[in-house]
Amino acid sequence: MKRFAIMSDTACDLPVALQKKYDIEVISAHLTLPDKSEIDVHIDWNEMNMTREDFYKDLKKQPSAYATAPASPGEFRDALLKHVEKGEGVLFISISAAISGCLGFAEQGKALVLEQHPDAEIRMIDSLRFGPALGLMLLHAALRREEGMDLNETAAWLLENRNRFHQAGWLDDLSFVAKKGRVNHAAAFFGSLAGVKPIGEFDSNGMTTVLGKAVGAKAAFKTLIDYMAATEEKIEDQIIFIAETNRLPQAEAFKKLIEERFKPKEVLITDVCPTCGVNVGPGLMAAYYMGKPISADLSEERAIIEKSLAAK
Repeated sequence: MKRFAIMSDTACDLPVALQKKYDIEVISAHLTLPDKSEIDVHIDWNEMNMTREDFYKDLKKQPSAYATAPASPGEFRDALLKHVEKGEGVLFISISAAISGCLGFAEQGKALVLEQHPDAEIRMIDSLRFGPALGLMLLHAALRREEGMDLNETAAWLLENRNRFHQAGWLDDLSFVAKKGRVNHAAAFFGSLAGVKPIGEFDSNGMTTVLGKAVGAKAAFKTLIDYMAATEEKIEDQIIFIAETNRLPQAEAFKKLIEERFKPKEVLITDVCPTCGVNVGPGLMAAYYMGKPISADLSEERAIIEKSLAAK
């Protein structure tokens, strides 16, 4: 079988240790700072000479002062060429095209490579996901490669299963994403009331839709566990990611609940680096796992949330 590389950019939030363990390549996006200087984004905060606490604290104060951009078409060309010139194929899995121009830039980079190497095997996949959900998808792609799937078989598996990658969590300050134009201000007002936890899931367009709002962390945790129980498949065999942006105590509490209820192979609390963090902001706490296919209109998932919230 011809060897192929698995690649994404820093929007995947895949921990460096897992990148190395599963041989996954991550290309740096770019971050514009409040002083208008630009740096490469890394998933390891130490490589950016900043701490996650300082970043999210300042981001909350001045959300418009930070901006991100994907790698350029030229940077994607160079990253792809390294593998193509060694006779390898490449599978690039992108952050949802609904929220980023990354896939378009990567496609331009691919076109530049094909000018020199018209027979190169390069597949580009829109994950319809972002952050740790994309990272989890990369991990599963690497596992399929380990099982012996070739490039095209792995790409086909991703296209068939990408709507099985779930998010179960909350973003407890929708006012931030409203400033970024990701949700309307009316929804943001109700999502930023004290104690309200808006619970979201991925939709068929590659965005997140709020399915319900729990009042208080206790009710929210119960609803999230109920939701995972109703949508999981073979969760005991999985690695589950929990992402948080300055919500570590809540993430640790959620990890314990998940381990007690489902006994999965492993639960990892992961970071959200600036590529996605700039648009998410502080207040995210969510688990990511594979489960049943998500319905096209989210009607089934909304019904699960509503039933749980209505239960005494």
